[in-house]
Amino acid sequence: MQMDEIKPQGSIYDVIRRNIRRYRKAQGMTSAELAELAGLSHVFIRQIESEKTRYNFSVETFYTLGVGMDALAQEAEPK
Repeated sequence: MQMDEIKPQGSIYDVIRRNIRRYRKAQGMTSAELAELAGLSHVFIRQIESEKTRYNFSVETFYTLGVGMDALAQEAEPK
């Protein structure tokens, strides 16, 4: 599937929140570990990753994740 064939699933915040979770897990980190690394509360990280909370966050919040914004904002290919 080509990049232009991938349809966005929700808002840019939804795409970023899914990618944050995906990259965090790929790095073998818990949400508590990410919170400590980012200098944020564990509750805040859980709220950001939650599809139910719909918390809108600032981009600079996840600079410490070590993933570029282009990667966080890119919709993953459907499985």
